Amino acid sequence: MERQTVELPDGQTSHREIVRHAKAVGILAIDDQDEMILEKQWRAPVAKTVLEIPAGKVDDRDEADLTHAVYRELNEEIRMVPDRVEKLCGFYSSVGFSDEFMELYLASGLKPVEDKLPRDKGEFLELSTVSLPTALAMIKDGKIEDAKTITAILYWQMLKQK
Repeated sequence: MERQTVELPDGQTSHREIVRHAKAVGILAIDDQDEMILEKQWRAPVAKTVLEIPAGKVDDRDEADLTHAVYRELNEEIRMVPDRVEKLCGFYSSVGFSDEFMELYLASGLKPVEDKLPRDKGEFLELSTVSLPTALAMIKDGKIEDAKTITAILYWQMLKQK
């Protein structure tokens, strides 16, 4: 975390706390039944279990090609490898306090991996699949609250309307 003093438009100064964060990828993983794969996992910052799309930080191995991170995260988290990967969009996850930039990808043609990569330490995931109408209802009902997941679902809806 970094603390900055910034000058406001009216000339006054204010303090800001900024979290510097690695780039990340989020993955809208669609199976052969046209359902998205969700992960349920405990998240300490919000002190509860959250439904999310597969996602993870980009590291040195991925800088030249972010799809490397997509394949790695899908292997580690849902034990699948896609036939097709397509970049959908990029966004800042929370511009009020962090510089994290996430690239959202669509992954389809999923098949089980042959060689499983180790999961991140302390990562315990429960997987489920949902259709687009169910995912939209889960947002409306407050069952999906994660911003990257909501972004992915709304992007999926937009793709269906084309």
